Amino acid sequence: MSTAAGDAPGWRRLHPRTVLVTALVTAGVAAGGAVPVVVGLSGRLGYARAIGWVLAGAVLLTGCAAVGDHVRWRRTRYRVGAERVDLHTGLLLVKRRSLARDRIRSVDLTAHLLLRLLGLVTVRIGTGEQTGGDSTLELDPVSRAEGERLRRELLDRGAAATPGRHREGELATLDPRWIRYAPVSFVTPALGAAAAGGVMQISEWAGAQGEVIDWVADRFRETPLVWAIAALVLAALVSGVVGALGLWIEMWWNYRLEREPGGTLRVRRGLLTSRSLSVEERRLRGVDLVEPLGVRLLGAARVDAITTGLATDEESQGAEHHTLLPVAPRPLADSIAAEVLRETVTPTGAPLTAHPPAARGRRLRRALVVTLAPVLVQVVLGILFTPVLLWTALVCAALSVPVAVLLALDAYRSLGHTLSGRYLVTRSGSVRRSTAALQRAGVIGWTVRQSFFQRRAGLLSVTATTAAGGGAYTAHDTDASEGLAFAAEAVPGLLEPFLERG
Repeated sequence: MSTAAGDAPGWRRLHPRTVLVTALVTAGVAAGGAVPVVVGLSGRLGYARAIGWVLAGAVLLTGCAAVGDHVRWRRTRYRVGAERVDLHTGLLLVKRRSLARDRIRSVDLTAHLLLRLLGLVTVRIGTGEQTGGDSTLELDPVSRAEGERLRRELLDRGAAATPGRHREGELATLDPRWIRYAPVSFVTPALGAAAAGGVMQISEWAGAQGEVIDWVADRFRETPLVWAIAALVLAALVSGVVGALGLWIEMWWNYRLEREPGGTLRVRRGLLTSRSLSVEERRLRGVDLVEPLGVRLLGAARVDAITTGLATDEESQGAEHHTLLPVAPRPLADSIAAEVLRETVTPTGAPLTAHPPAARGRRLRRALVVTLAPVLVQVVLGILFTPVLLWTALVCAALSVPVAVLLALDAYRSLGHTLSGRYLVTRSGSVRRSTAALQRAGVIGWTVRQSFFQRRAGLLSVTATTAAGGGAYTAHDTDASEGLAFAAEAVPGLLEPFLERG
């Protein structure tokens, strides 16, 4: 339990085990960095002396970190009052920060493996404003019981649950079969490339990079170059698949989505690092059904929240901070979207208005320009310097142009917009297709954009601006009259002063 500060009523300190956590984490980091340092120093000092010096440095580093964190613990205190939450910390530079309770939008709990073993959590209290660290207080760490108490106390607005026929309690739990979608994400090739780069970097630290390259070359000495490259790429992809599966298990194991009394959606997930995200339903402005290309080919999608008050910093975005449902079969995603929005029929499944053929032409032209520009450069250089570049240009064109055309056609088929009850729906994208259902009451303005080429084609793009989610949701390349009518009907009275009706 967090202990009282003792110098003033209502003030509490962080958990004293924070010093132990810091010492153990620092020792682990020092142990990880000790191996390349010992290898580097052993040539000049010998292994025994190198190990001794590194061990002494690790002990000194761990001790300094523990002392510093003890000072931080002694100088840090927090208080939850009737109207504000206060946090005071610092030794030489004292920081006093305060958040009004009625502006608090999120209380998220996170605990990596070491914190979980010690029964601790990190609590992030945020207002959702995009003002940097001034909009967030972090208590790192407190006991799990104290974290749960803070979450309930700070998010309890005394509001009754929204009436309706939709169920309370558990809405969705993890289905282990969803793991089959992990390898088709764009994380897989990135992890494969990272694995290959990591092998080369570690071998360089150990002074054995040449031996590694020679060993690989010996394995493929009798293999044609094309097949050797294909084998290496396949090995990297296998490593990426293994990494993607491991990352998915770490992020989504123990996943649970539930609706708590008072109208709060809570997402809990994580194998080694547990995470808890709470979203007030009254702050929810809609959902975004996201379908990356590989996932979409398997008939799956994930559900993200469009809501005010969620953190927008890079750390939170990288942690899937807005995701209510991981990649799952599309019918289940639509069902969860309806449950979250308390609708009988999900707006993300509503029939969409198709966009004019001119929108397809724009995507085809853009795709051809992007793919043929580097081909043209190679052709010019091939004429000026070497005919080899002419062959590479031919290969690039043969491989890239069909793919670009297919993606452009798919991007056109993905375009659409409609109104579905209380929601306006927009869909766009091919590599990452997004179907956003936004509450019409959450729209605070419209942006109408029409470039020279759009004007000639009779098209325009209308963007609904909102204080939630990404802040803007666009219906791209709509018919000019249809797009304006869509915006005018979605939010009556907002756009009419700027329209001329025939």
